[in-house]
Amino acid sequence: MHFSQYRLRNEDFEFPDLLGAAYEYLIGDFADSAGKKGGEFYTPRPVVRMMVRLANPQEGQSVYDPCCGSGGMLIMSKEYLEEQGGDPKHLSIFGQENSGSVWAIAKMNMLLHGIQSADLRNEDTIESPQHVEDGELMRFDRILTNPPFSWPFGPNDKEGQKGWAPSFRERFKYGEVPLGAKKADLMFLQHMVASLKSDGMLATVMPHGVLFRGGDEKRIRAGLLENDLIEAVIGLAPNLFYGTGIPACILVLRNKGAKAPERKGKVLFINADREYYEGRAQNHLLPEHIEKIASTFEGFAEADNFSRIVSLEELRQNDYNLNIRRYADNAPAPEPQDVHAHLVGGIPLKEVRAKQALFDAQGLDPMDLLTPKPGEEDYVDFRDDLTDRAAIKPVIEQNAGIQNKEARLKDSFEIWWQQRAPHIARLSGNGQQLSALRDELIGTFTHALDPISMLDRFAVRGIIAGFWDQNKNEFRTLQARGVLGVVDAWRTSVITLLEDDQKKTSPLDHKLVTFLLADYVAELEDLQAKKAELDARIKAATAQPEEDDEAEPDEDAPTEADIKGWKSERTKATKTLKAKQAGFEAHLSEAVDDLDEAGAAELVLTILHNDMLGILDTYIRQQRQEMIAAFESWWDKYQVTLADIEAERDEAASELKGFLAGLGYV
Repeated sequence: MHFSQYRLRNEDFEFPDLLGAAYEYLIGDFADSAGKKGGEFYTPRPVVRMMVRLANPQEGQSVYDPCCGSGGMLIMSKEYLEEQGGDPKHLSIFGQENSGSVWAIAKMNMLLHGIQSADLRNEDTIESPQHVEDGELMRFDRILTNPPFSWPFGPNDKEGQKGWAPSFRERFKYGEVPLGAKKADLMFLQHMVASLKSDGMLATVMPHGVLFRGGDEKRIRAGLLENDLIEAVIGLAPNLFYGTGIPACILVLRNKGAKAPERKGKVLFINADREYYEGRAQNHLLPEHIEKIASTFEGFAEADNFSRIVSLEELRQNDYNLNIRRYADNAPAPEPQDVHAHLVGGIPLKEVRAKQALFDAQGLDPMDLLTPKPGEEDYVDFRDDLTDRAAIKPVIEQNAGIQNKEARLKDSFEIWWQQRAPHIARLSGNGQQLSALRDELIGTFTHALDPISMLDRFAVRGIIAGFWDQNKNEFRTLQARGVLGVVDAWRTSVITLLEDDQKKTSPLDHKLVTFLLADYVAELEDLQAKKAELDARIKAATAQPEEDDEAEPDEDAPTEADIKGWKSERTKATKTLKAKQAGFEAHLSEAVDDLDEAGAAELVLTILHNDMLGILDTYIRQQRQEMIAAFESWWDKYQVTLADIEAERDEAASELKGFLAGLGYV
């Protein structure tokens, strides 16, 4: 039998790039478990997505990663172009990786994503760049990379340094760091600059040290600035990358003379080190963070406490120091403390007014929780019925103004969804570009929700971006196989979970099961609860009692007959539960197979609707929590005055004196 009979075809999959998506998932999962080693081959995908958006690769261009790891930035460039409606076949991909094993992973990653023309080489980029044409370094339109931090420049032993001579040493025209020094970051950067086409652009991750260290690195930095190559310096949050908790930055450079006229002689500093979601073991960039950073760069815009445009002249005056906080300081203002309020109580009205924008956005009149302080026109108190801190949260959550504002937001969402759902359904098999649908959803969603003024524009766009990212594979399947294909793919996922002995999530929690088999799942849960209750009852009844000769016999203790009856019930419940579980797959398949095109469309759109509503609810809760935190902070600061503390102290001292007198010590 010929091998081609075994070959998997695109039409065999839920969507054409399914194998590549699965391999990317496995690489990411392995990086999660590899800890520090994960950083050697994997850059978190939200960071990659943002960098690709900054670089904005176009059809017909070449993209190069001199430290490509598992190839994620190159693959994301191809996917980005595809999402923008371009033909990814017209994007040339090049990469180099020093580690042979990681290079092999990258090669496999390319093949599984259908990128057969990728030119990936295995060698040390600093010592021996492999992409050479007619005896010169190849030049590329876009360069994207995350080079190893603080890598040694050449051998770190004296003997090895004697004969070490990197190829194309003219790359390092702005200077070199000492041989063996673990400061090759700017050497990688100079290699990238030397590999750019005349109108080329690069974005690279760097440690913060390259921004301000002196000596050779300062001379290199000065040369890059004087030639007007650096376009933006973007500070990122700490603990975003595998293997290091230190914050990193992204440098965006263009070749000499390639900046837009209005950007020449200027550098945009973006301080985004507070833009992150705090995870259990690692921080994450969310879609709204990417939106805020990328849109600020694209508009080359200044924003208070976030970004600032700095002239080359000012950078010269600061001795070419690119420390981000020097130019865009986003440190929060110190918590205000009012001495008068600490002494005699009350909340300063000026602190309440400082939060007015937050309250207005949420529909809260702060005086719904506060009352004027008698004789103190610049101070207010908590309402008399708010007698403890714990009462603040429910009062805010039940506030009519807040509930009305949230209801208006959700009503606008529901109207928007009713208008857009048919557009999503029309994606089914008609060849519509995913990017066109995504742009349409973002534009119309922003137009629908902005008038409510409850969420800022980055959050609004972030909701759609998060929804899109969360369901991207569903949209790709919908485009390739229609609504029935999406439901069938979900069924496959559930069955795979059933067969996975080491599964981390229950197949019963899958959204398809929740919608199709709600009653069936409820029966399973009732049986499981009944069995657990009987297990606990039998265990308690058969536990060996502690010996106590004087203990009275327990007349309510279960008898042998009781225990026997419970065991019989448990056996029946276990048997019924196993039978139910054994028939689960067949029951699910029957429910899926009973769906026609219209039923599948209704199911898919309902699930997608609820996914997006869940994201919207998360943003609403976050905003509400900000308000609660503001009032709780005022309670903690001012509710107990100095006079109260002194009275408690005097009362405690008097009580202690009484005890001592009673003991004859006073």
